[in-house]
Amino acid sequence: MIDNMALALTLGDPAGIGPEIALAAWRARVERDIPPFLLIGDPSFLEAAAHRLGLLVPVAEVDPEYAVEVFPRALPVWPLPSGARVKATPGLPDPANAGAIIESITAAVELVRRGRAAAIVTNPIAKFVLNQTGFAHPGHTEFLAALAAEPGRDIPLPVMLLWSETLSVVPVTIHVALRQVPDLLTQDLVERTARVVHDGLRERFGLATPRLVLAGLNPHAGEAGTIGSEDRDVLAPAVARLRSEGIDIRGPLPADTLFHERARAAYDVALTPTHDQALIPIKTLAFDDGVNVTLGLPFVRTSPDHGTAFDIAGQGIARPDSLIAALRLAHRLAARP
Repeated sequence: MIDNMALALTLGDPAGIGPEIALAAWRARVERDIPPFLLIGDPSFLEAAAHRLGLLVPVAEVDPEYAVEVFPRALPVWPLPSGARVKATPGLPDPANAGAIIESITAAVELVRRGRAAAIVTNPIAKFVLNQTGFAHPGHTEFLAALAAEPGRDIPLPVMLLWSETLSVVPVTIHVALRQVPDLLTQDLVERTARVVHDGLRERFGLATPRLVLAGLNPHAGEAGTIGSEDRDVLAPAVARLRSEGIDIRGPLPADTLFHERARAAYDVALTPTHDQALIPIKTLAFDDGVNVTLGLPFVRTSPDHGTAFDIAGQGIARPDSLIAALRLAHRLAARP
């Protein structure tokens, strides 16, 4: 049962919009029916951010077990276990905060794995900031997968599902240069990704028979190999193998006709070979309320479907809608038996 557990919300990059959308989400807790969350960070930094933005948000330093009790009257904040303090100027990312950013994530994973938090919601980070300090992971999702690995066992394959009430998509390859995609897009990767998606939709979302589609890599899904061979030689065999396993998946289908309203009614999630094939349609249709869900992990993790937005940080104009959607979805998924 998760009734007595809050969601663990990470700090994100303190120079971005994470702190202010967290404050705004707490202020909207009643009217938007937001489940209790516990922010892992520096309480004094959050108090200063609220003061700077002119937001009346009381901040309470609490242990995770008391977050649900405190949430109605104050924003519960659990200090970083190391006692690290955060200093940040909005819009000016600083590698000096990399340690606090990483510690907040690792602490959130520890809380949820020990049953002290219901799920993890991560505020946006900037990988280039962490990379300057030797961060060895390609991104946020891969770092969480490494933290989730059991000792002596392989790191689980994390799959990024971008979810909204309107459209759900999964990019098979993520943060890589476009010219690298054909080499990375193997039949094995497509099959493994689709299996994680299929199982995740059943276990996390309660869909008895998830309906998947796979977009083609090339225009017109390659036109039988006349516009590139990847759709014919890699994607089509992957679909055939998955169908033989009982997974309801169709494709490869031309990406340019996959996202209009009638097409969307025929599937639950669309897998795409490239990052932008997935993110462009969902950010067009659900820019403010899309949620990033990581499938394949032993715990629930969601995140706003946007970045740090350094260009507007500290101005009080960042909308908390995607964070609110991420908090609500995390609670919904964690509440499933």
